Amino acid sequence: MTAELPVVLLVDDERHILSALRRSLRREGYQILTANSAEGALETLAEQKVDLVVSDQKMPGANGIALFAELERSGARVPRVLLTGWPEEIPAGELRKAGVTALLPKPWDDAQLKSTLRSCLAGSA
Repeated sequence: MTAELPVVLLVDDERHILSALRRSLRREGYQILTANSAEGALETLAEQKVDLVVSDQKMPGANGIALFAELERSGARVPRVLLTGWPEEIPAGELRKAGVTALLPKPWDDAQLKSTLRSCLAGSA
């Protein structure tokens, strides 16, 4: 019997960003799911077990912090990585309240992204 691949949900309203993230992670041994909105991510999370969520901050409708805050309210025990081009705009208290595990700048560094995801999945982020 083989071990199941960790399931990573990528959330971004820009299709080319989702595609770039998938390319970056394709050889990392993850099952990749995508959603183009916070609402779509919540639907996916209601239907399927996910081991880690990576979300953009600035999206139409609910942003990444709002998505993660909803996960926090629901009691979901899943690591949360927030991608943003403006990390200095997000107060540390908001990050803590939303249960953000890691904050990565956009554009991201592939090696840092992969390392962060491995740490989050191992529980050492």
